[in-house]
Amino acid sequence: MIAIGMFLLALALLLLGIPVAFVFGGVALLFALLIPELGLEIFNLLPFRIFGIMSNSTLMAVPLFIAMGLVMEKSQMAERLLLSMSRAFRSVRGGLAISVVLVGALLAASTGIVSASVVMLSVIALPLMLKAGYNKGLASGTVAASGTLGQIIPPSIILIILGDVMSVSVGELFMGAVLPGLLLVGLYIAYIIVISLINPSMAPSSEEIEPIGLLELMRSIFPPLLLMVAVLGSIFAGIASPTESAAFGVLGAVLLSAMNKSLNVKMVRYAMLETVKLSGMIFMILIGATAFSLVFNELGGTDLVLAFFSEDIGDVWVFIAVSMVAIFILGFFIDFIEISFIIVPILVPVMNAFGIDPVWFAVLIALNLQASFLTPPFGLALFFLKGAAQKSITTMQIYRGIIPFIALQLLALGCVILFPDLVFAFL
Repeated sequence: MIAIGMFLLALALLLLGIPVAFVFGGVALLFALLIPELGLEIFNLLPFRIFGIMSNSTLMAVPLFIAMGLVMEKSQMAERLLLSMSRAFRSVRGGLAISVVLVGALLAASTGIVSASVVMLSVIALPLMLKAGYNKGLASGTVAASGTLGQIIPPSIILIILGDVMSVSVGELFMGAVLPGLLLVGLYIAYIIVISLINPSMAPSSEEIEPIGLLELMRSIFPPLLLMVAVLGSIFAGIASPTESAAFGVLGAVLLSAMNKSLNVKMVRYAMLETVKLSGMIFMILIGATAFSLVFNELGGTDLVLAFFSEDIGDVWVFIAVSMVAIFILGFFIDFIEISFIIVPILVPVMNAFGIDPVWFAVLIALNLQASFLTPPFGLALFFLKGAAQKSITTMQIYRGIIPFIALQLLALGCVILFPDLVFAFL
């Protein structure tokens, strides 16, 4: 019961907004001091654990993919791509929204950074959609949902983190997430088409936009598509590890940026500083979570959870249902990184006890965690969108517009649960 109290205290402190790394480390230190059987000696293993984290070649892919995404963000290729796609779909009802989804998918596959994608789409696409007469809820929901596709479409930072936490091959996770990611893109597009047919005023066509030639369109699509194929193709073909392909992706992003004449010292400095900030935050949380897990496991917390699901309940589908509902509800209040480092390690022993395929379960978790960016009150994508949109859209319009897309994410999650072959198709 002490372990459960430790978990609940950490969760309460997270909800109060205290920095995550300090919560994990502080709660671990507090319980180690309060319980005489533990003491500070329990942290003797912590330096070895930290060394293992910092020397983990898989986790090296995290800062590299972040750097690749930041370079792509500042290269102005995304802006050209979105404007070209909107011109290509000008005559289709709901075409602007469809082009936002497709560009969001391409950005996800070439950057993987949700914050950058949402802000870019908010600044570039949202004004275009509002000017064309789109319903504000549909416009904001499309932008926010499309910007979060980087959570499930490889190369996804969360898939790399889950691969390390669950001891699963990141390459297999990337391959397993391809079809679920495409399924989600298809569901978004299908919803936009249906809603524009039912209520044409919500998503009008944009005939006044200048048409685009095939050659000009290919010039916009080809660079990010080439980078995506090179990075993911090298992993899927077994030519390179995720870390090696991430390094290749950084080089490719720099070369494409140079070809686009947007490479300069200011951009490189920005990408390097932001990469250090984001990577430092993730690794600090990981070190704090390692300290937390040392104490939590010593108190028998993992054994308690394992006994509850495998002995008291003893049903694999109940475990899957409870874990997915818990992750979804927690996503309303805490970030995907906290859930990955505090909740997932507790679920892994139970997953192993039931013989659940870890790749399939990890993809389920990644799909579920994507919704955490969209669920109010603390959905990060909603904050990014509101900050970029300023006064053009109200918070309530954003909340109303995002509900159908959250439902579509849950539908995609249900499809992957019912049809596991969606994950295993490329494995």
